[in-house]
Amino acid sequence: MSRRRIGFWYRLAAVIAKPPLIVLFKRDWRGMEHIPADEGFITAVNHNSYLDPLSYAHFQYNTGRVPRFLAKAALFKPFFVGTVLRGTGQIPVFRESTDAANAFRAAVTAIESGECVAFYPEGTLTRDPDMWPMVSKTGVARVALLTKAPVIPVAQWGANEAMPPYAKEKKFRFFPRKTLRVVAGPPVDLDAYYGLEPTAETLRAVTETIMRAVTELLAELRGEPAPEGLFDPRKAREGK
Repeated sequence: MSRRRIGFWYRLAAVIAKPPLIVLFKRDWRGMEHIPADEGFITAVNHNSYLDPLSYAHFQYNTGRVPRFLAKAALFKPFFVGTVLRGTGQIPVFRESTDAANAFRAAVTAIESGECVAFYPEGTLTRDPDMWPMVSKTGVARVALLTKAPVIPVAQWGANEAMPPYAKEKKFRFFPRKTLRVVAGPPVDLDAYYGLEPTAETLRAVTETIMRAVTELLAELRGEPAPEGLFDPRKAREGK
C-alpha cells in the first residue's frame, strides 16, 4: 500500500502552523521509529489541550506519514477551515447521528488504502483532575478489529501547560517557553481479540488496552506513575 501524498493543502497547513510552533515552543519527540513506513495504521492519542492537535500533527508530519483526523462535523462549516480540512483529507464525525457510522467506514477505507487515521479515543478533552487519559469511546477499537491494522499509542504533554483545558480565561501561557513532548510507542498487542465477536464487552476491553498503553507512555513523559484505573467522568458525576 502506498502512503498518502502530503499534497498542497497539508503543505499549506504546515507553512501556516509550523513557524509559530517552532518559535514559541521547544520539542521533545520520541519514538518516531514506531511509525510504520508504508502500511495503513491507526494512532490513538491522548487529549489535554485545544492546542495538542497541532503538537501531535507537527510530530507526525515530520515522520512523513501525515494523519487523517476524525474531526467534529461542525469544524468543516467555516469556509476556510472547512476547505483546509477537506483538502487535507480529514474525516468528519456526525456525533449523535446515524451518520457517525460513515466516519468509521471512511476510516476503514483510508487505513486499507495505506493511510494513517488518528483517533482521540476520549472524544473530548480529558476530565481527569490530574489530566491523565480517561475512559474512552470504542470507535478506535471497532476500527482496529475491522482492519487489524497496527495501533500506535501516542502520548503528549506540554500543550496543556501553554493552554490549560477548561481554563476560565482562555489565555495562552507562552512564557517561560514550554516544551511540547510527544512519544509514540510500539503497536498495541491486540492478537487476543482478533476473531472475537465485537460485543460491547470486547470493544470496551480493546479500548481499555489501547488507552492503558497511551497512559503508560504519558507516565514516561511526566516522570511519575500513572493511576491504577482510567478516570470515568460518568461515575464521577454520579458520585460513585
